[in-house]
Amino acid sequence: MILDHATIVTKDLDTTYHFFRNVIGLQAGPRPSFRVRGYWLYASSRPVIHLTDATVPMPEGSTSPRIDHIGFRVENSAEWRALLDRLKTSGIRYDLTNNDVADECQITIVIAPGIVIEIVMSQRHRGID
Repeated sequence: MILDHATIVTKDLDTTYHFFRNVIGLQAGPRPSFRVRGYWLYASSRPVIHLTDATVPMPEGSTSPRIDHIGFRVENSAEWRALLDRLKTSGIRYDLTNNDVADECQITIVIAPGIVIEIVMSQRHRGID
């Protein structure tokens, strides 16, 4: 089993969209014609992030935004450094921590109220932060 996609419902659709495009590097792609505004963002040929505008009233018991966090994994130090550069260039605030239990470096970013992104990389690539 693999993760197919994550859907993020947000009142700040444009900020969320630009973060995934400009910082994470996903590409906008085809999306079905839904009645609510949104985007599908692709990694390679798969739509992995579905963004939906939170302008439609939510069903009873649902809240918006709806998601805890999405985790991405960076595989090498060059990709990690490029990501840190993009975050700094974009002026996006983030927390950088070391998770010694999992032997990982971890970036945590709040891109909009209630929307948290986690990016991890093995600590084997120490000295890159």
